[in-house]
Amino acid sequence: MAVAARRRGPIRIRELHDPRDPMVRAAHRVLRGVLPAGEVVDWQEWRATLREAQARVWTDARWHLLVAVQGRTVVGLASGTYLGSLQLGMVGYLATHPRVRGRGLGPRLRARLRACFERDARRFQGAPLTAIVGEVDRESPWLWRLVRSQRALALALPYEQPSLRPGDPPSRLVLYYQALGSPRRWLPPGEVRRMLYAIWRRLYRISQPLQRPAFRRMLRWLARQRRVYGLPPAVAPRRSPSLPRE
Repeated sequence: MAVAARRRGPIRIRELHDPRDPMVRAAHRVLRGVLPAGEVVDWQEWRATLREAQARVWTDARWHLLVAVQGRTVVGLASGTYLGSLQLGMVGYLATHPRVRGRGLGPRLRARLRACFERDARRFQGAPLTAIVGEVDRESPWLWRLVRSQRALALALPYEQPSLRPGDPPSRLVLYYQALGSPRRWLPPGEVRRMLYAIWRRLYRISQPLQRPAFRRMLRWLARQRRVYGLPPAVAPRRSPSLPRE
């Protein structure tokens, strides 16, 4: 399989800007082949967001969609949003086609996405990016490698991703915080509260997060905390997940 993949040519990464680009939908098909349907936004949401970028109506937030292309085939993608109000980047999706796994494509995509966030931070705030955050399955070995090697915090917060379709329950995931300066041992509850609101309101476009039971549950948990610590690496699962996810 690895030999066959190499014969298809090198893998190049580029950012999509045109909502009419057929690679937008091709990237979405790769994502649907990796994640459960309840964790995948409709591909028309991506097109609408790219239209907003073309119209130049964005303020302090910038969304990016990167694709990895081998020949004419999309074999991976990464998406994420820079949030200027918090000076951090939020990883949305990171996925690769099964036939190219084990070739370092995931880290390449994430590094390119981080570079986009860092460029946004310099351009709009004139300061370095402070952190990268993301939602990951608790069973993801990648999460615990990030915790061990880059001293990220897998926040002990019982995080819930908002449901993406009417009638679906929220998804239980781990929200991680990777500081890009000095590592942090904990976060103040107020900082986490603002981060949650930005994620739900700005990224997922939930018009009234406080009306959602899942959001209120997280706020109640934060109200009982003096500090939000990270989960220890010892809680990492020993088995590998069937689906990679960020």
